[in-house]
Amino acid sequence: MYGSDRDAERTAFRKTEKKYKLYCEDNSKSSKKKKQPKQVDLSEVLDFKSISESYNQKGEFPPGVVPVNCGFDRPIFRLENRSGFYFIPGALTLEEQCKWIRESLRNFPQPPNRTNHNVIYGPISNLFVAAKEGKVFVEEERSDNGLDSESSASVSNEDAHRWKFYEEDIARSRGKTCKSVSASILLRKLRWSTLGLQFDWSKRNYDVSLPHNRIPNALCQLAKRMAEPAMPIGEEFRPEAAIVNYFGLGDTLGGHLDDMEADWSKPIVSMSLGCKAIFLLGGKSRQDEPLAMFLRSGDVVLMAGEARECFHGVPRIFTDEENAEITPLELQFSHEDDHCFLDYIRTSRININIRRVF
Repeated sequence: MYGSDRDAERTAFRKTEKKYKLYCEDNSKSSKKKKQPKQVDLSEVLDFKSISESYNQKGEFPPGVVPVNCGFDRPIFRLENRSGFYFIPGALTLEEQCKWIRESLRNFPQPPNRTNHNVIYGPISNLFVAAKEGKVFVEEERSDNGLDSESSASVSNEDAHRWKFYEEDIARSRGKTCKSVSASILLRKLRWSTLGLQFDWSKRNYDVSLPHNRIPNALCQLAKRMAEPAMPIGEEFRPEAAIVNYFGLGDTLGGHLDDMEADWSKPIVSMSLGCKAIFLLGGKSRQDEPLAMFLRSGDVVLMAGEARECFHGVPRIFTDEENAEITPLELQFSHEDDHCFLDYIRTSRININIRRVF
């Protein structure tokens, strides 16, 4: 549930969001200078990477944080006052992170999966490839005299227009007679895509009638393995849908509940990829002051049971070299063929949320 009441601006959750949100210094004297982010006090942000290192070396952990012993192959922590919340720092290997970054950009936005672009452009095929090739998305009226022979694969809306990818010089030759947008801008404006059962954002429910593919088996198996600490003994997690969120510089995810699934006792499995972020975990009311914690690439969060009733959000991602903490990913994507992935992930974060629907 996403709230928009004015009262929400005065809640404890909203105040904490504003505390950590990206604000830039006022460089009004020289507008040409690159804006610098204002400094923010991060001393109260939980750092599970440091907690894990301290626990491994000395067996120590801070008050309120409890290690979970469940036969898992890496440290897992829970919070005493947030039943059903689990944090697995560094859960994904570097190879797994790179694999799912590639999939999130290249394949997950592919039709029939829906994205935030559907409402304006309809389903878009091969967006990442088009961005890599520097193509332009052009809207044209249906006509027998179009540029079909020189265009790449097309998509069509239900109205009397269609959008197609063209080479930049062809798109430029058409002048200002048609609307156009570069594929690279569309990629940067990609905010979400849906896997498995499709979520209808206009109605805020799952629409089983919408065309969809199953969640890739490799992702299902990974989610099942990660979900084990939050599952009842003897039960296996059953992934049915996933929402992939894409964050760029200054993007946020406001405080909300994931409340459209039937059984809240089953966890949401949330995987972080790319630039470091701050995650807020509140209580059952927006008036409850949230806990802030860092999310790094490869971290996994589980939310089940009572934790599903807690407001949560992402007020900040870090894209600067000092705080993004993506050097291992940069080295992994250093091959020439991976430069498009590298350029994207240097200033972005991807979050894959996998859940059981029914």
